[in-house]
Amino acid sequence: MRATRTDAVAATVLVVCWSSGFVGAVLGTRSAPVDTVLAWRTLVSALVLGAWALVRGERVAPRALLRQVVLGLLVQVLYLGGIFAAAGAGVSAGTSALVAALQPLLVAALAGPLLAERTTRRQQLGPLIGAGGVALVVGGDLGGGIAAAWAYLLPVGALVALSAGTVLERRWRPTESLVSSLAVQSAVAAGVFCTAAAVGGRLAPPAGARFWVAIGWLVVLSTFGGYGSYLFVVRRSGGTRASALLYLTPRLRRCGLGCCCARPPARSRDSASPSARSVSHSPAT
Repeated sequence: MRATRTDAVAATVLVVCWSSGFVGAVLGTRSAPVDTVLAWRTLVSALVLGAWALVRGERVAPRALLRQVVLGLLVQVLYLGGIFAAAGAGVSAGTSALVAALQPLLVAALAGPLLAERTTRRQQLGPLIGAGGVALVVGGDLGGGIAAAWAYLLPVGALVALSAGTVLERRWRPTESLVSSLAVQSAVAAGVFCTAAAVGGRLAPPAGARFWVAIGWLVVLSTFGGYGSYLFVVRRSGGTRASALLYLTPRLRRCGLGCCCARPPARSRDSASPSARSVSHSPAT
């Protein structure tokens, strides 16, 4: 009974907090460019989690550290970077969401040969039904982009990166805590995103409290709650189950966006780019 209750709570936290990333992204990009938001989100996450790990006296072995660096590059840098870059290149929100909806199918296909995870016919049919449901939810957004042909490779690359990270997380079965894992992965992402923002001259945060409210939202709900619970479910129940739960996020995401996005984002500095306008519906946490 306790195990079932834990699984139910973890699944609920995953769906709610993963969906919250879209609201936080909208709040952040109203006052800053996307790369500024990603840089400060990952930097604050790394600092808080790193301090927490030090207080707990946790240490990560060199081999485990290398594995977490790889996972951070895949799941945080390439996935988040790919989704937001696709939005910036003009790929429509619906197209990116539909591509991301294929992630559970890819994970389920890889889980058998690589992870020896057995799936029933019902479990195999579930992702297909879920993909169809996502297609219905985001159908109105399809075809709304202005992207070049190459830009559609960006959400595909993000899909592959998240799937690869999920499979590797399950295959390697890391023994380090979620705190240490998130701290290392966030530090890797912070290094990449801060460098990119600095090169573009957009690392400095804007004045005003709205930006920091958004960063706090993304750090606590999206990184700690969303990605933390995703890792927890992957480790506890497998990559197929964790990925399948993401099918429940599109409708909840739209409900949250309807509450906070009644007006369009403010055009501040570089945030009037296509990425700032599209990120409100992009399938990233």
